[in-house]
Amino acid sequence: MLKKLRSNERMRQLMAGYYMMGHSARNVAWVTSGAPVEILYAMDIYPAYPENHAALIGAAKLGPNYSEYAEKIGFSRDLCSYARCDIGCVLAQSSPIGGLPKPTFLFACNNICNTVVKWYEVLSRIFKVPLFVLDTPFVRKDVKESYIIYVRDQLVEFMDFLEKLTGEKLDDGKLQKTLMMALAGVKAYKNVLLTARNKPSPLTCFDAFINMAPIVCLRGTEYPISFYSEMKSELDERIKNGVAAVDDERIRLLWDNIPIWYQLRWLGEFFASRKACVVADTYTNAWSWMIVKDKSDILGSIAETYIYIYLNVGLERMAEAINDLIDVYDVDGVVIHSNRSCKPYSFGQYELQKMISVPSVVIEADMVDSRAFSQAQIETRLEAFLEMLT
Repeated sequence: MLKKLRSNERMRQLMAGYYMMGHSARNVAWVTSGAPVEILYAMDIYPAYPENHAALIGAAKLGPNYSEYAEKIGFSRDLCSYARCDIGCVLAQSSPIGGLPKPTFLFACNNICNTVVKWYEVLSRIFKVPLFVLDTPFVRKDVKESYIIYVRDQLVEFMDFLEKLTGEKLDDGKLQKTLMMALAGVKAYKNVLLTARNKPSPLTCFDAFINMAPIVCLRGTEYPISFYSEMKSELDERIKNGVAAVDDERIRLLWDNIPIWYQLRWLGEFFASRKACVVADTYTNAWSWMIVKDKSDILGSIAETYIYIYLNVGLERMAEAINDLIDVYDVDGVVIHSNRSCKPYSFGQYELQKMISVPSVVIEADMVDSRAFSQAQIETRLEAFLEMLT
């Protein structure tokens, strides 16, 4: 049986406030999840996340509805379901949460994929607002100084773009303060995830998925710092009182890829009923680190942080990250979600299987579009995998 965290309700209240805040904001940026939001908060610009909105649509089991709306007007089913849901919502002028506030401009960073560039170009034409694209070099081995210089120069251009658009001047002190709050929020979030090292774990990756929105949408504000500090206290209380997320935990697993949002409960209950706890995942851990080497070079720190993220590195680096998580959380096996929608996350997964240090299984689905989900097929694969691990 799944045990709900008290933090879940606190998170819902926090995010409800975040969404309400957007409708009264003077300037609104629609932004990709891998973009440096700290600059926006430093200029009092509200960031709205179509990806987070699409995940909520998926959790509400409305993914096919909005995807089909986009498909009927010519968008291929092979496109990212986040993009199809978002575009479908915009064109249908409906949403389970009332929709996102109209953007003043759009900000896309291609460190997560190149689909976001075309997706935001479509939105730019629909809303007739400007689009700024931050281009990040792909990291095959190491981050070179030339990469940092290249992205830092673009950040200077971006700040000039914002100042002209808003008529406001960016205050360097405020940007540094925002960056330090982002760093504190990331550390607080990381501390929450690390509680899963305990045996038995006080949380599952499904708890992490449910409660990850603040570190994405509110990074650079005080809200993630306080929220994840409270969540950490609740998890420490569980550890102290011997309360496990999964009763009689016997198998510890790692999840790779974006969650299957419309099946979080089913998957959580499936693993829990078989004494398996999914203690960590690559997705939430992508937001659990930040680089601030030199406080006098704020833009250099931002550039390096957003260049060197999980989806912007080669397969060898991905395997290193997974093997590190396997060691940190003492994982017995890996569940790899071959995600129809997210090509950068899913290409190479069968090669990745050969490079990680524990057994793994691949399940095929989609993060939002439930038409690509076969419960019977996935249940069969997972049952066989868990039986092999016991």
